[in-house]
Amino acid sequence: MHQVTLKTSGTTYPVGKILCLGRNYLDHIRELGNQVSERPVIFSKPASSLLPGGGLVQIPGYSRDCQHELELALLIGRPGKNIDQAHALEHLAGYGVALDLTLRDLQAELKSQGLPWDLAKGFDTSCPLSAFTPADQVADPNKLDLTLGVNGQLRQQGNTNQMMRSVEEIIAEISRYFSLESGDIILTGTPSGVAGITSGDRLEGRIEQVGQLHVSVA
Repeated sequence: MHQVTLKTSGTTYPVGKILCLGRNYLDHIRELGNQVSERPVIFSKPASSLLPGGGLVQIPGYSRDCQHELELALLIGRPGKNIDQAHALEHLAGYGVALDLTLRDLQAELKSQGLPWDLAKGFDTSCPLSAFTPADQVADPNKLDLTLGVNGQLRQQGNTNQMMRSVEEIIAEISRYFSLESGDIILTGTPSGVAGITSGDRLEGRIEQVGQLHVSVA
């Protein structure tokens, strides 16, 4: 069973669902030529996609275009369904640094056929994830700087205040469709600057007040 850890206390949570919100930063929507959707674009990753910090990303041989997407991760600590925005943050145990690695060539092929993205989003090691910082140590999750460097070169830079849906809105909206349980993880979308990674690359993600994530590509 896959588990994640809460910093300082060392509390562990068995991982349940990994729910991901796509198209939540306007600049990222534009750079991929996608349309803005009125409904949230939600997809999932299996727990087997998790890779702890310091791990090795394994790009499948059936893709030639694996791209990084830096994201703020939310760890659910208290279950809920149809959660009210005003109380949404009360359901969080912590915040983490995540990468949503995407096989962009395979995703484009699947999208062109009207098929789900699972094969492009859920492969083993496609979700590198840091340990979680307790929620009460983050003053405002909607005002956090995010940066991602690859081999020491800045690739992605943004702030969660650029999200089209706030953290509270994300939790409330997702909980309309899925019952949220302790140990569930939500990825909140990525700013612009996504690009390909290849063997030997070193990735370093940072989110203000939350922490760092380091992984390498095998």
